[in-house]
Amino acid sequence: MTEFTCNVCGGKNQTAERTLDREQSTCSSCGSNVRTRGLLQALSSELFGVSLTLPDFPRVKSLRGLGTSDDNTYASRLTEKLDYRNTFFDREPRFNLCDPAGLEARAYDFIISSEVFEHVPPPVDNAFANIFRLLKPGGVLVFTVPYNLEGSMHEHFPDLHEYAFAEVGGKTILVNRTRTGEVQTFDNLIFHLSSGQPSLEMREFSEDALKAALTKAGFSNIRIYSATYLPFGIIRSEECSLPIAARKGTFSFSLDATREIAEEWRALQQKHTADMSRLCRSFWFRLGRKLRLF
Repeated sequence: MTEFTCNVCGGKNQTAERTLDREQSTCSSCGSNVRTRGLLQALSSELFGVSLTLPDFPRVKSLRGLGTSDDNTYASRLTEKLDYRNTFFDREPRFNLCDPAGLEARAYDFIISSEVFEHVPPPVDNAFANIFRLLKPGGVLVFTVPYNLEGSMHEHFPDLHEYAFAEVGGKTILVNRTRTGEVQTFDNLIFHLSSGQPSLEMREFSEDALKAALTKAGFSNIRIYSATYLPFGIIRSEECSLPIAARKGTFSFSLDATREIAEEWRALQQKHTADMSRLCRSFWFRLGRKLRLF
């Protein structure tokens, strides 16, 4: 059995190692899986340089972040710690990766996304370019997406323009009118569940194609988080579809963020000093220390 702390909620867990695959829920408290825990570990490493549980994140409201249809399990906790807001494609607050109208360029320290880019209408290069534009210099995109290690990216509907779904003979098909007016039909569609709703798979990524698309958008320091991390119950059973971080230039911690962390650390030190002072007035505490019981 493997014991681990869920870095999403802080819950303690014990499970068979073979159950720690990418998508299976393995936290008995919040239901997180390896993918979600890996995503949050990557975010922690990119923001703070260490692997922290989300409850242990410092409260740094000068770090501004944006979520793209993030799961509320971690979105609500990120809101408590950072200047973060979650957005959605189909409801308010809305954010369309292909047309980020109303969002300020160079405004975000981080953007987080899980299993979204495979559903973005083509060309997906536009989505990566828009994310790059929204990030501050030194900002980072942390995301997961299914991908393989061989071949090139395969666009299922490269000429997608004006399209709709139809039910024919009990089967869902996609009908598309291209920019040149050609009518196309597609069956054998692949849908993934996203927030409980079916979402059409637009493409199959490869690792090389992802790196090329990120580089084309302007990202540098592209890092794939491939290492197993047992303290958080993160076991990499596959060599693909791993969390990825892509940074816009060189990372630098802002003065405001540094000040907030220093102030939080000072407050914790003061609390520790006050607690120790109170305990030292207790006869039983002094006796326990003298007997080296703690």
